[in-house]
Amino acid sequence: MRVVVVTGCSSGIGLETALAFAAAGDTVVATVRDPQRAATLRAEAEARALDILIEPLDVTRSASFAGFVDGVVGRHGRIDVLVNNAGMLPAGAFEDIDEAGLRLVMETNFFGAALLMKAVLPVMRRQRSGTIVNISSLSGLAARAGDAAYSASKFALEGLTEAVSQEVARWNVRVALVEPGSYATNMLAGLAAAQPAAGDSPYRPLIDAQREAALSGADRQDSPRTVADLIVRIAASRTDQLRWPADPLASGVLATLWRGDDGDRLRFLREAADVDWWIAGEEHPPGTSDEPDAEERR
Repeated sequence: MRVVVVTGCSSGIGLETALAFAAAGDTVVATVRDPQRAATLRAEAEARALDILIEPLDVTRSASFAGFVDGVVGRHGRIDVLVNNAGMLPAGAFEDIDEAGLRLVMETNFFGAALLMKAVLPVMRRQRSGTIVNISSLSGLAARAGDAAYSASKFALEGLTEAVSQEVARWNVRVALVEPGSYATNMLAGLAAAQPAAGDSPYRPLIDAQREAALSGADRQDSPRTVADLIVRIAASRTDQLRWPADPLASGVLATLWRGDDGDRLRFLREAADVDWWIAGEEHPPGTSDEPDAEERR
């Protein structure tokens, strides 16, 4: 039985992921920013007789992360899986988003996931095992107009995860990215319900058209349960696959951008960075040593 931490569980992918891990028999710690918004999760867990521990955690307040992680480990002895799901989807062209809004997106979508991962990694290194799943997006693979702030946060998360996956592999810690396309979550509902762009915005025709498209397509989105099931499969797998597209749209974009599978990209990066020796657990690159050479000894 694994100990699983999932963030952003008040709705959508986080809620379904917490339920899916609990249904698999795992101990689930589901976090929400506002405990009053956990009513749906509580009701679903009770209806299905699932034991889910709900705890408050605001991913924009990283000072609380160390205490949170210590508390989970103190109660359960370990953390086997971390799912960084909490996020926000802002709407608007780049010029229309003020600095405070841009920073909030990065704090929520990037720094929250990055710093919670940083807090959990020492636990997993000591265990010499663990899986971290960071929820990215199709927008982390390909940015589109009107999506600048969100894409920036997800592109940053993609780059961080790709690098960290190579750094921690030697301790049998896996780090993976899930790239959903479009799913029926509260974030999309919020985008559809957002106010139209300001009347004096030069981007109003673009943003209004995208808002209308979100409104008209909100009832045709796939269920986030599909993504939750994928996350559970990732945690149970033994592969070092980094990117997991969650639907045909994301798969198509990934194939178009890389023209090959993600394994080819990872092998290229490892070779270019000369890190295979590190991942294998060697203390020094081949042909090097702590010992001074003959010239240095003289």
